[in-house]
Amino acid sequence: MQSNLGLERGSDDYLLRARTKAFALRVIRVVDRLPNSRAADVLGKQLLRSGTSVGANYRAACRARSPAEFCAKMGIVEEESDESGYRIELLADSKKVKQHLVQDLIKEANEIVAMTIASIKTVRARSRRR
Repeated sequence: MQSNLGLERGSDDYLLRARTKAFALRVIRVVDRLPNSRAADVLGKQLLRSGTSVGANYRAACRARSPAEFCAKMGIVEEESDESGYRIELLADSKKVKQHLVQDLIKEANEIVAMTIASIKTVRARSRRR
């Protein structure tokens, strides 16, 4: 865990930081293009909150002071990524956005969830060995 240390270009931490920020920017673009309807407005606001919090919480995890704090903050990243993917699926399934336009974004949300779970498991395993 590299908390409180500089993120080196090319490191896994740096790449995940860049991916979570890019994810947030893509979410913003999707929300900005939603049609004017009550459902799209509600889902859009929820997606905007969860999608942009993924990167913010990952940044907070990178500054964690302990393995336990890191895992707790990464748990939030996992939850917000999963919620974002679900909301994007709802928007696509309800025909508020075209499935082919958000397919890659859903995939990215799922990949962020998987990477987050792997990071949590790695840190917990290291902590148990000590």
